Amino acid sequence: MELVRPGTYIDFMRHRGGVVGMSFVLVVLSVASIFYPGPNYGIDFAGGTELQLKFKGNARPDQIRAALEDSGYKRPDVVSVEGARNEYIIRVQEVSSLPESQVRKMRQAVKQRLPAGTLKEFRTSPGGDKVTLRLANPTDDETIQAALESTGVTVTGVHALGGSEDQRYEAQLQGISQELVEKLRAKLGSAGPEMPRRVEWVGPKAGRQLRDAAIKSLLWAVAFIMVYVAFRFDLRFAPGGVLAMAHDVLITLGIYVLVQKEVNLTTIAALLTILGYSINDTIVVYDRIRENMTRHRDLPLKELINISTSQMLSRTIVTSGTTLISVSAFFVWGTPVIRDISFALFIGILIGTYSSIYVAAPVTEWMDRRFFRKSASAA
Repeated sequence: MELVRPGTYIDFMRHRGGVVGMSFVLVVLSVASIFYPGPNYGIDFAGGTELQLKFKGNARPDQIRAALEDSGYKRPDVVSVEGARNEYIIRVQEVSSLPESQVRKMRQAVKQRLPAGTLKEFRTSPGGDKVTLRLANPTDDETIQAALESTGVTVTGVHALGGSEDQRYEAQLQGISQELVEKLRAKLGSAGPEMPRRVEWVGPKAGRQLRDAAIKSLLWAVAFIMVYVAFRFDLRFAPGGVLAMAHDVLITLGIYVLVQKEVNLTTIAALLTILGYSINDTIVVYDRIRENMTRHRDLPLKELINISTSQMLSRTIVTSGTTLISVSAFFVWGTPVIRDISFALFIGILIGTYSSIYVAAPVTEWMDRRFFRKSASAA
């Protein structure tokens, strides 16, 4: 399918200075946005709680989301469970209803109520809904419950854990999951949820580890792609491809941060996809440049880039256009999670299309003029 007439010549490199300058400004602004206002990390990276709830009535996702926001939960995520009626996965940023100061008070209260040296271990669950105690001597449940409730927490039950030589007790508290369920019941009435079918937590430490692993995955991807391009073509092409990829990812992330969309593992998947799309488009242009280098040995690389890019323009428009239409459909009719990844892909594909022409190619031309042409002249 030819949208551009064969033989068309467009002097793309004539405008490279202004476009490269614009790209540089966008990259600087994107890097600055990472520091201020900073990314809006999701549960994956900042920590949070995920619950799977079955609702008694016909509660819509927008109703549940509004009820959670009215209850004080920031940016809750509500996703329908596929194949289930009135069942949703809910994600909130809160991890525990027990701050560290409250945990210290509880530990101190238990120590004061029990004889000296009785308390051997005191642990709370990630969601703040359970306290586990290891004691030196047997103790009645009422004493433990009274000690915990003296600090202001709500204890729903205390029981001894068998199967161990140590005296272990477990106290059930009103944690973040139970607190969320009760607030939803108060807001939604008879359509409120049943008790959670599944509760999972991601602590801040685990979130930081996931965030570091995600950054490493992006860096490793860029490094291996650079090696591939260097072997596939030669060293004059690799820096342009890598800079184009970094350009696409940074600007996409910068826009994502500026509109305060949630940055999570789905975002990293979108950025890795953008890396692959960007280098694929760049390699197609590079491949045509290399073919024309053997056909037109007397032409400078700047002219070869113009010829090659003009020849590939129809392919670029068709490929990028159909991809953008598909991504737009997901953005319009998809769920909130699908819309977020579609938004990132739309921005990345749009930027990646022009970066192959106005970032990768100009850098390659500069590398050739600055280093390789001198080497050839000296030889």
